[in-house]
Amino acid sequence: MTITGLAAIMLALALLLVLVSLIQPVARKLEISETVLLALAGIFLGALAALTLHSSTTDAFDGAAETLLDFPVNSESFLLIFLPILVFQGALAIDVRRLAHEAATVLLLAVVAVVVSTALIGLALLPVAGQPLIVCLLLGSIVATTDPSAVAGIFREIGAATRLTRLVEGEALLNDAAAIAIFTILLASVTQHHHIQLGEAALDFVVSFGGALIVGILAGRLTLYGVAALSGLPAAEITLTLALPYVVYIVCEQFLGFSGVVATASAGLTISAYGPSTFRPQVWRFLNELWEQLVYWSGSLLFLLAALLIPRLMIGMTRWDCVLIAIASVAGLAARASVVFGLLPLLASARLSPPVPTPFKVTMVWGGLRGAITLALALAVTENQRVSTSVAHFIGIIATGFVLVTLLLNGTSLRYLVIFLKLDQLSPIDQALRHQVLSSGLTHIAERTEELAEELAFKPSIRKIVTEQIERRADEERAANTFDTALGDRQRVTLALIIIANRERSLLLDIFRIQGLNRRVMETLLRSAEAVVDGARLEGRFGYARALRRRLKPSLRFRVAQMLHHRLHIDPPLMRAMAERFEMLMIAHLVSLSLMRFMRERLEPTLGHRISEIVSEVLGRQRRMLDDAVETLRLHYQGYFEALETRILTQIALRLEGEEYDQLMTEDLITDEIHEELRRDVERRAERISSPLHFSLRHGIENRLRVFPAFRGVPDAVLHDLASEISLHFASPGEVLVRRGKKIRTVYAIVAGLVELHVAEQDIQLGTGDLIGAMQLLRGERLDGVVRTLQFGHLLAIPAPIFLKFLHDYPIVRRNIEQRAAERRQGQDRQGMFNTPLMLTQEGNAASHATPSRAEAQLAPDSDLTVTQKTQD
Repeated sequence: MTITGLAAIMLALALLLVLVSLIQPVARKLEISETVLLALAGIFLGALAALTLHSSTTDAFDGAAETLLDFPVNSESFLLIFLPILVFQGALAIDVRRLAHEAATVLLLAVVAVVVSTALIGLALLPVAGQPLIVCLLLGSIVATTDPSAVAGIFREIGAATRLTRLVEGEALLNDAAAIAIFTILLASVTQHHHIQLGEAALDFVVSFGGALIVGILAGRLTLYGVAALSGLPAAEITLTLALPYVVYIVCEQFLGFSGVVATASAGLTISAYGPSTFRPQVWRFLNELWEQLVYWSGSLLFLLAALLIPRLMIGMTRWDCVLIAIASVAGLAARASVVFGLLPLLASARLSPPVPTPFKVTMVWGGLRGAITLALALAVTENQRVSTSVAHFIGIIATGFVLVTLLLNGTSLRYLVIFLKLDQLSPIDQALRHQVLSSGLTHIAERTEELAEELAFKPSIRKIVTEQIERRADEERAANTFDTALGDRQRVTLALIIIANRERSLLLDIFRIQGLNRRVMETLLRSAEAVVDGARLEGRFGYARALRRRLKPSLRFRVAQMLHHRLHIDPPLMRAMAERFEMLMIAHLVSLSLMRFMRERLEPTLGHRISEIVSEVLGRQRRMLDDAVETLRLHYQGYFEALETRILTQIALRLEGEEYDQLMTEDLITDEIHEELRRDVERRAERISSPLHFSLRHGIENRLRVFPAFRGVPDAVLHDLASEISLHFASPGEVLVRRGKKIRTVYAIVAGLVELHVAEQDIQLGTGDLIGAMQLLRGERLDGVVRTLQFGHLLAIPAPIFLKFLHDYPIVRRNIEQRAAERRQGQDRQGMFNTPLMLTQEGNAASHATPSRAEAQLAPDSDLTVTQKTQD
């Protein structure tokens, strides 16, 4: 009975997957790249199938052989089915923030190297190939694509430097796009017999790349919005990511005329950058595992199916073809070397990218393997009816031979090159840290082993043997430990801050598993945590602190909402932004407490007491900044803050309850039915408290107006009406409220916080109860200084026309202000004989003395202030 049709195809695919599963352990046993072994297996199957069809003794296997050789997959199918998956997963697996620092290097390798390889290979073949220049360049573009799967697999298996793997994988993302774009232009010229206009071709290339980049980013963001809307439906969320690469690839290739590869890569990078803060951690982990499995199947099948075609493509090969293959291979190696060794140092000199060490360069040149995409492009030429037979023969044989040379020569020797260059070893700093961690960790493990062995009643002799082995290892690590000499204090502080920042990100991801937390809040915190990691890695303590300050500054969305509230009295956007800020500060505060504990318990034993003190000081400043921000909001929205604290603690308790039930299930103390019932009960209670909390933004404004001395004597009903006309302003440290020489358009009443007025050579501080701009408005003057906040502040913003009308209707306010100004001047005159800084309490009493200056006239009279005179150098 002969199996035909779809059943034969599915059976062939199933058997190929069985072969793939068998190749992996064999490749690991033989220490050969899986890609190389897959290619060899495909060639063997293709040759065997061809021999079977031409042999009269194997007629029973003719059906299987025909199915393999006539597999219904052409070059278009190769690219359309497999390429979106490979490119998207490659982008998804990349650390986008780390890759951003290597952007110039990656673009050079992905675009410039492709152009140089295409040109050099084409020019090298032109004198000897007997083909026109355009055909030689077409071959150059086909073999310019690199396959990262074999190289990255080898790097990961032997533990090569992560930066080297990142560079190779980053290059591969755009390398295929550049090569396919050039290939498309050259193939059109060959088939349509027209000359290429370089300017027009370059413009098309840029438009194709740029347009695809924009489409990919927009599609990625749209997908993330869809994921957020589908919160709680993991299957639906993951399905969106499966559809995304095919949608952007096909739309760009078929409708927009852009590069489908670039669009797919940019969509994948967008998901990679924002996915961890959009998907729940458990869903994100499963998503990555699923895509890794998909790309393993796709990449393996692609290589096998492409390798099956190699015997067919090599039909008619001559000795001269071997010479041409050798020339092309040497030219390709030389082109790659010229870019890596010639242009990368220029990028480093121009500070466009970090320097790339020479061992990295050697490995990158030798690791430029070609694979299935090259074979698919070569197949596209041989299948094209408008390409002459001689050109198709030339392209098919030389491109296939080029792939075999890189796989069998470079691919099999790359592992040994990496080991020879010692790229599989830890750096001296990492080695020193390893010794430090093991020397302290093994001692702790020995103690725990001793306690557990005693609890489990192991014999003392056996306990002694095992613990002595562990202690002996700890002694060896301590003897080899060069941590104190290998790293200076600055490096250890930077290392500690990087560890702290990564720990913070891990804590946030763990917190994100709690049902009911605001996705936008967690997204903001996770992005800022990644920025903190980058800041610590690039600039040490200063970069870490700068990134933390940026986190606490109001976002663009918050500022826009505040503007709508201030100018148009539209409150809902600011209320939502304030609720998110409340939650963000609360979670950041909880994380900061955990980091302090982590510093004491885990890092101090590793890095030492002195480094611990320095890092604790940095964390202490972070905590004080958070405390200021939290207390400013808690002071005026205490009820809401307590409700938020109650809800977050309840959510934490519910998560702990769920974990306890999971543990009981693991220990077989409850049945599946009971566990499912308990889990549903926890989810129901979590759902009930997950709805957003609401608060009144204007609550208490009237009461806050009453505490200002300037408004003493004003009827409560009038203050009630005034409260409806003013707006709230939440200021962050360093925010400029009024600029020098500007007309006063808003009078600010400080409810909480500290503000500094810089006039001439003096810095004057204003605190709770002060009015900013009131005196200038009374006198019709402009502010002769700059007002900026020193702390997180809560201010009432009173529009200048309303304040002037208020002064006109209620002269008592003007008298209060002028009376306070007179009292202050009298106090200053009594102390005028002293030329020292002046401190005035809110009651106007002098705490120390200063020479009066015009700077004090800038202040409102009812101030809790400090005037500090600057000295001339």
